[in-house]
Amino acid sequence: MPYIDEDNREELVYREPQNAGELNFLLTCMVRDYVVGNKENNYQANYQRYNDDMGALEGCKLELYRRAIAPYEDKKIQENGDVY
Repeated sequence: MPYIDEDNREELVYREPQNAGELNFLLTCMVRDYVVGNKENNYQANYQRYNDDMGALEGCKLELYRRAIAPYEDKKIQENGDVY
């Protein structure tokens, strides 16, 4: 988990992240607030709920790969040749 200087945290909420560390920080805060906020609203902390939360994060990761990274990799294969 990257640690963002406390003086810069609040401004980060109002702008796009500038690097992977800031993106990680924002995503971590969003997930933390979702879990903590829902705990206060009768969040049932159990394996199923945590598994569902992790599944949502995994789905987000896979969609990023499918939509952005795979096409980039395909382009680079065409430009540079395939490894396999």
